[in-house]
Amino acid sequence: MNVGGVAVGGDSPVAVQSMTNTSTADVDATVKQIERLAAAGCEIARVAVPDEAAAKTLGAIKQRVSIPLIADIHFDHRLALTAVDQGVDGLRINPGNIGGRENVSAVVACVRERKLPLRIGVNGGSVEKELLAKHGGPTPEALVESALGHVRILEDENYNEIKISVKASNVRDTIEAYRLLSDACDYPLHVGVTEAGTLLPGAIKSALGIGMLLAEGIGDTIRVSLTADPVDEIHAAYHILASLGLRERKHPEVISCPTCGRLGYNMQRLVENVEKRAAEIDAPITIAVMGCAVNGPGEARHADVGVAGGNGRGVVFRDGEIVTTCPENELEKVLMGEIDKLIVERKE
Repeated sequence: MNVGGVAVGGDSPVAVQSMTNTSTADVDATVKQIERLAAAGCEIARVAVPDEAAAKTLGAIKQRVSIPLIADIHFDHRLALTAVDQGVDGLRINPGNIGGRENVSAVVACVRERKLPLRIGVNGGSVEKELLAKHGGPTPEALVESALGHVRILEDENYNEIKISVKASNVRDTIEAYRLLSDACDYPLHVGVTEAGTLLPGAIKSALGIGMLLAEGIGDTIRVSLTADPVDEIHAAYHILASLGLRERKHPEVISCPTCGRLGYNMQRLVENVEKRAAEIDAPITIAVMGCAVNGPGEARHADVGVAGGNGRGVVFRDGEIVTTCPENELEKVLMGEIDKLIVERKE
């Protein structure tokens, strides 16, 4: 499947997505956020299209962004028609909630001409009432039955440019739903844990749910859903993919110890500042910030750049060799300087 030039499915790399949280009708704000996402490594951006005002801005947004644009549409099939006319690269819809078969046929006829992909997205909060009653709630079986019911509507229209997602906020339900869906069909799957929460708990739930599925070979494109800056979703997604060896890191990996009673300097502050700097670097280097003599020198030597601190002082390493030993108040400056030198050399 091709989503605006990004291959999804088959042997293609797992594609990374996010969704804007700006008002889509605010073109400047939406474009600015999408370009921030693209700079972080986002490969497909999705925008909410709740009304005609938003739908009519999609063409202006599309002209100004560098990655494929997906329109997320519910309830009103006319918004889908407008979105396609505006030049989007795909739609996220549920055929069952945009009216009768006549409306579905109109949307399919519109996307067929341009071979645009349609994603059917079923969440735990959007399962039909009759299926909730049948299965006793938004169970994995209910999610999958709902999704396959929507799929059949499109298949009856002889359209198969389809991606599917079946997300729940519960990690176990999400995993089981995708396992069932993977066994039931061969369409590309968009994987994620929906409504995962704020940055830390949301990233943990997403790493478990998405990571376990990807480790089983399930999933062609992912979104880490966080109540946070959407750029954080991209960083989390790449950490998951890189940890599984599925994508190369786009930013540095920061290795740091959990600290203990042997810690002899303010390591936490240094790590936080290094992570902020690392987020600005577009290079897959490894930086180690360690706290004592037990594992510190070894980990720092194995990293591209590292520091092993203790007793108010620290040793800075570069490519396995000691660069210098300096007081704690100079550690950050020296370490950052070595990182900058390495980045320049790598670019050359």
